[in-house]
Amino acid sequence: MNETILVLQPIAAELREIIRAELPPGFEIRFTDNAEPAELKAKLADADYVVFWDVGLPAELLDAAPRLKLAHKWGVGVENIDLAVTRARNIQVARTPGSNAVPVAEFAVGLMIAAGRRIVMAHNSMLAGRWDKNEVWRRSIMLSGKTVGIVGLGAIGKQVAQRVAGFGCTVLYNTRTPLSVAEEATRGVSWRPLDTLLAQSDFLCLCCPLTPETRGMIAAPQLETMKPGAILVNVARGGIVVEADLVAALRDGTLAGAAIDVFDPEPPDPANPLLHMDNVIVTPHCASTAFENSAIGVRHWLGNIVRVARGAPLPETDRVI
Repeated sequence: MNETILVLQPIAAELREIIRAELPPGFEIRFTDNAEPAELKAKLADADYVVFWDVGLPAELLDAAPRLKLAHKWGVGVENIDLAVTRARNIQVARTPGSNAVPVAEFAVGLMIAAGRRIVMAHNSMLAGRWDKNEVWRRSIMLSGKTVGIVGLGAIGKQVAQRVAGFGCTVLYNTRTPLSVAEEATRGVSWRPLDTLLAQSDFLCLCCPLTPETRGMIAAPQLETMKPGAILVNVARGGIVVEADLVAALRDGTLAGAAIDVFDPEPPDPANPLLHMDNVIVTPHCASTAFENSAIGVRHWLGNIVRVARGAPLPETDRVI
């Protein structure tokens, strides 16, 4: 008898076909048509495995899944699953670190360039029938040769560091545990305390997970420490930055600009000031969503589902519980 895998949120037909093409024997894949709790609970009732990302797994949904063996995040952050419930029920939890690192890193560097060179502002001026060449020139900041500070040097942060090195950037990073001196030399990066990194960076790129320790870690005191004219890029989680403090820093000129792919909550309120500022670029949490990278992520979580089905251990890098 086949075991059942449920993809917890609605996805495009093309992505369904990618998943079906990769599905190993012995499994049945099921999809949801909407994210209404009633439908999710009904489909979770006979699910052996569930794959989730934007739509989370609170206690009420986990309680509707009596057969669940593994909840697999397609991504890295596990702030939207009730880990206390999974621990109590011995449900394994895993994630896909590294599978989306390249698309996120590409996107982050693209945001640095777009925000620094005012590409969106230039585009919008053309659509409005204007030729704002001088204004774009006046406000442009080049990436080449600048200091880039990366908060969180996991798979994504390392890929960002590799890419900005190609622009001749000095790369600083902050993590709880610094790399060895040898690895720093190999990667061309230097550890700094957070306050020092903020004060020295022309571009700040947030790549760290959202945890109780990182929630709200970039607030008014940290923003005031930043280098005048710096640009903040967030491809991590919205909750890492206190949005009201970021808005104030952008309005008073403490920061030259920001590029934000993640919000708290998501989607943001249409009245959120970040959506209405000409020195801010906003995108809908899509840094990781490159079509041609999809099969890599699918193979990653399917591989872990097969491991659990066979009674094999999950890789330590992937295992949460």
